Amino acid sequence: MAAAALTWDGGEDAFRRLFRFYRQRDVSDLRGVVDFSVPGGQVFRSQLSISSVSDQDAYRAGLQPVSQWKAYGLNGYPGFIFIPNPFLPGCQRHWVKQCLKLYPQKPNVCNLDLHMAPEKTIDLWGQSKEQLRRKGSSKREPRSLLEKLRWVTLGYHYNWDTKKYSANHHTPFPSDLAFLSEQVAAACGFQGFQAQAGILNYYHFDSSLGIHVDESELDHSRPLLSFSFGQSSIFLLGGLKREEAPTAMFMHSGDIMVMSGFSRLLYHAVPRVLPNPEGTALPSCLDQALSSDLSVGSVIEPSADEDWQVCAKYLQSSRINMTIRQVLAEGQKFPEEYGTNGKGHAPFEDSHHQENSRAKRHKPNTD
Repeated sequence: MAAAALTWDGGEDAFRRLFRFYRQRDVSDLRGVVDFSVPGGQVFRSQLSISSVSDQDAYRAGLQPVSQWKAYGLNGYPGFIFIPNPFLPGCQRHWVKQCLKLYPQKPNVCNLDLHMAPEKTIDLWGQSKEQLRRKGSSKREPRSLLEKLRWVTLGYHYNWDTKKYSANHHTPFPSDLAFLSEQVAAACGFQGFQAQAGILNYYHFDSSLGIHVDESELDHSRPLLSFSFGQSSIFLLGGLKREEAPTAMFMHSGDIMVMSGFSRLLYHAVPRVLPNPEGTALPSCLDQALSSDLSVGSVIEPSADEDWQVCAKYLQSSRINMTIRQVLAEGQKFPEEYGTNGKGHAPFEDSHHQENSRAKRHKPNTD
């Protein structure tokens, strides 16, 4: 196959070559991409810790009972777990709304803070909702502020310049997202996981996520959790070195990935965002309505129809990803040098998150 042949070429490292291959807009041969909806080959069923999460707590987080989840691993990637959409009907909508309406609010930090006055970024939702609701299909229409959103950081705010977290740059982590993350981590065998930092990435069809390793957390024994909503994407999972060719896989709305153990510090990237494979404007799992009988203590809130109309219009050309991390081990503190220079953030032009656009003033560096 053409994709496989690229990994044997000289010159560029194997990861970079495959990234560039899938980044091409005209690539139609996706047979080499692992699809967990039709597992086989290097995919195997992975065991979950069913007794670690009560059905009641799963329901409270908007999840099916863990006994009903399907979980998969990949040969050659110990510690990697892929869970195809375990969410209850309608519950994905809550997390989409939180990522667009609530989590970008202050005191959380976003890429727009670097280019705009503070008063301009206080209410991105309020300034964007009518424009999004009326939005047509023309690419010439001006983008709303929400469509210019690239990343939001939660809890311990990642410093894109120093690539560190710090004790003096921290805001309260959202309690609903912490509860969701704790249940997923426990189901994967990581009881006591503490959601301390989150990076939310907002993608459009011309966006990508550069090749990188998530190693800034001080405790690498705890997993990295990744939640995806909206349109689909190709995810590349490589090795400890970029010379190792990565495995390509599809991520669809509602899918969860857990990187732990050996797989916690592997190179990975998102070269391409794709329309959902059903061929509809939105995946059918996002069309499902929320049940009227939410469990007692549920962190899921019903979305008003007018709010969901805005979210749905946004997701027709976008994908949202939440990555949740535990930064410190129990009782661990930041070294003294981590407590300084806590307020630097990278511009969205940082190699971590790229978007090709005629309006960009820099040469894209997806590496």
